[in-house]
Amino acid sequence: MNFLEKLKIASRENRSLLCVGLDPDPKLMPANISVFEFNKVIIDATSDLVCAYKPNFAFYEALGNEGLDALRQTVKHIPDNIPVIGDAKRGDIGNTAKAYAKAIFDGFGFDATTVNPYLGFDSIEPFIQYREKGIFILCRTSNAGGTDFQALRCLEHEQRSLFEIVALKASDWNVHGNIGLVVGATYPEELKLIRQDHPDLPLLIPGIGAQGGDLALTVRYGVDAQGERAIINSSRQIIYASRERDFAEAARQAASELREQINTCLLTKG
Repeated sequence: MNFLEKLKIASRENRSLLCVGLDPDPKLMPANISVFEFNKVIIDATSDLVCAYKPNFAFYEALGNEGLDALRQTVKHIPDNIPVIGDAKRGDIGNTAKAYAKAIFDGFGFDATTVNPYLGFDSIEPFIQYREKGIFILCRTSNAGGTDFQALRCLEHEQRSLFEIVALKASDWNVHGNIGLVVGATYPEELKLIRQDHPDLPLLIPGIGAQGGDLALTVRYGVDAQGERAIINSSRQIIYASRERDFAEAARQAASELREQINTCLLTKG
C-alpha cells in the first residue's frame, strides 16, 4: 500500500484531515516523563482522531542519541494504519540526498517526508524513487520569513512567484504520483492559488493553532474536489494542551475539537 492509499483509508476511517505534530520539547512537557513515553501517551490518546502523525526531526536530533532512539520507538508505536510523515526538510546534492532518503525511509520507516527543493531535481530524485513513499516539497511555508524568497517574482516565468514555479516543477516531477506540497495555512490566498492550479496534489498544511492560520479558509482552499488530500497539521495546540498529569486527556480533547471544527468547515465550505 502506498502513502496516498494509506492516507485516504486513515482519513476516511477516522473522519479526519487532522495531522498531529509530535514535536517534544522537554521544557514544555510534563515533569518526569521521557520523550518516548510522552509521545506514546499522546498517540494512544489520539490515534482514532487523526489522518497522520508528523514528528519533526529537529526536536529529536537536539537530544542526541537518546532523542533518535525515541524517534525510532515513536514511529514503531504509531498504529500501522496511520501514516507517519518525517518532517526532515532535507535537500542536498544527489549522493547525500540518496543517503538521507535511505535513512528516513529504510532506517526509520517513515511513510513520507518533507524535502527542500532549493538544490533542484537531483536533490529530490532519490526520494521520489521510493515510489510507495510520499514526498512533500516545501512550496509556500507558514513562517513570516518565507516571503524573503518564495514571493519573489520571476521574469522568465511570466512574473510568477517562486513558490508557483516550485509547484509547477513538483507537478512535472510527479511521474510516480507520490509528490505533494507544503503550503502554510498562514497564507490562504497562496493556498487557494496552489489548489486551483494543482487540484490533485496532496497538501501538507502547517500553521493552524499557534501560528494563527485561519481554519475555515484552510479547509475551503486546501481540500481537493472530494474534500480530501489536505493534511492539516497542529502540534503545540494539541500536545501541550496541558502540562499537568491530565495532558493525555487534554490532548485528546484538543484533537477531537479541532477535528470536529475541520469537519464542520468541510460541510460549510461551499
